[in-house]
Amino acid sequence: MAQPEKGSLESFGYKQELKRTLTLKDLVIYGLIFMVPIAPFGIYGEVVTASKGMIVLTYMIGMVAMLFTALSYGSMSRAFPIAGSVYAYAQRGINKTVGFLAGWMILLDYVFVPALLYVVSANSLKAIVPDVPVWIWLVIFILVNSWINIRGIAFTARANIVFLVGELIVLAIFIAVGVVAISNGAGDGVTIKPIYNAADFNLPFVMTAVSVAVLSFLGFDGISTLAEETKGGNKTVGKAILWALMLVGFLFIIQTYIAALIHPDYLNFDNIDTAFYQIAGEAGGPFLKNTTIIATILSWGFANALAAQAAISRILFGMARDQNLPKFLAKVHPRYQTPYLSTLMVGIVSLVVGLVFVNDIGILSSIVNCGALTAFLVIHVSVVYHYIIKMKSKNYLLHLVVPIIGFLIILYVMINLDILAKIIGISWLAVGVVYYIILRLTKRNTTINMD
Repeated sequence: MAQPEKGSLESFGYKQELKRTLTLKDLVIYGLIFMVPIAPFGIYGEVVTASKGMIVLTYMIGMVAMLFTALSYGSMSRAFPIAGSVYAYAQRGINKTVGFLAGWMILLDYVFVPALLYVVSANSLKAIVPDVPVWIWLVIFILVNSWINIRGIAFTARANIVFLVGELIVLAIFIAVGVVAISNGAGDGVTIKPIYNAADFNLPFVMTAVSVAVLSFLGFDGISTLAEETKGGNKTVGKAILWALMLVGFLFIIQTYIAALIHPDYLNFDNIDTAFYQIAGEAGGPFLKNTTIIATILSWGFANALAAQAAISRILFGMARDQNLPKFLAKVHPRYQTPYLSTLMVGIVSLVVGLVFVNDIGILSSIVNCGALTAFLVIHVSVVYHYIIKMKSKNYLLHLVVPIIGFLIILYVMINLDILAKIIGISWLAVGVVYYIILRLTKRNTTINMD
């Protein structure tokens, strides 16, 4: 019997069940959708205040910081081109125990992030249409996104293009109107103060702002969950991650620079949570203000949540296939070739969590952030262990220096998380440890091909 090609899915003990239809362009679009090109719209006030007006510098540092993590994801995706993201990479790069715990922690991010997006969007819609109960919007978002994701990843990719084009059009309108407003005398004219202001510069303050801004970049790692549905070889995922991160970073920098020039007084907002919309109103009146609000609602409630649901369903699929989660979550739709039961499970969990935390967005955000950052730490350790210790790689820059720097950056960001996020993270990890011990005692999770 012929041996499977080295590096192929079959060489890792799996068979090709998911449909390979995605190109590099599809993955980049997916990553952009996941990170949301207009993400600063929603957190602008908090970041610009924390950075003392130097919001552009904050996003520049954030993008560079995330590049180190993106490079580590690229390294691991080339070694292990399989679904599961950090779960698969740590499992095979280090061992099964670390892999399970890494997957368990990323669940804290991915399972809850769709709920967070739905809650934010539903609450925003309530402000526009107060007579419609929030739970109605939650159900609509979840039903539409679940239907699109079950139909197939190619269908999801086409939907992503529509959403992305819409976001970019709104962003282009804001930039164009903003440039006209600045040329007509809005703000204090063109200046480098949003990038660097010697009078107010304070590194601790800037880095505190970076710890918030970095969260806008979360989601590029979701590209790695689609490895088994990608065409073009095992380098495609790594390339897509880097392209998506750099493109979205550029868009973040441009829009925040324009906004900061229009409204240079970073301490003077009617409401810090709606600071960007106030700036849009100053530049283009009620039309632009309302357009940016609606764009934010749609990008969170549909586009971003659609991508998030697709990502977590693939992680559930990968863990269930390895008998680390209930086996039914690995079931693939006979027609659409998608992990449809995992997709439905994410929808159900999102509805329950959304209803529970509908008035506690801050707590839900803390849960999401802790899970993602913990997974990032594990990715960097996986690169060093797999390439330097196991494979004896001599590429010390990519396989040692980059992950060490990335690890230290993420560790710094985690240290600056609030105490509630840390408590929730430790508690979730403790539950995962107990669950994993039960799996081993019942002799599950023992048949994975680790070659």
